[in-house]
Amino acid sequence: MSSVEKSFQAMKTREGRKVGASSWTLVDQGLVNEFAALTGDDQFIHLDESRAAAETPFGGTIAHGFLILSLISKFALEALPNDPDKSIRVNYGFDKIRFISPVMCGSRVRGHFALKNVGLSKPKELRQVYNVSIEIERFDRLALVADWILLTIFDN
Repeated sequence: MSSVEKSFQAMKTREGRKVGASSWTLVDQGLVNEFAALTGDDQFIHLDESRAAAETPFGGTIAHGFLILSLISKFALEALPNDPDKSIRVNYGFDKIRFISPVMCGSRVRGHFALKNVGLSKPKELRQVYNVSIEIERFDRLALVADWILLTIFDN
């Protein structure tokens, strides 16, 4: 049995189940400022603490939604099992992304992953769809939910 077939069989048993969760990550004003500088998104709700407190319903600055989305890659490195036989795992895209609640600067977030489905997309490729949710510490609502598609490409 090839590496891709072994991995497919192992992953198929986890389909529909929670796979893992990451550790908490602090989303502080410094991280938000760096993301703003990198992307050019310098809207005041992310950068100006006084104005965001006075002029928004948030009471202070919030992280960019795309910053929180980008943390999925970091969280996946901790939470998803690593296949020692794989050649590479690549981001293939999303079927759905919903930004549920803003993340206040100074909050901690973590990612949760459940394997929605797995399939063979080519003879040496596994296509996995994960239900991803990002939790905000001590908050009742999630920051975001997404269906994230990964490809694992095998070299044998």
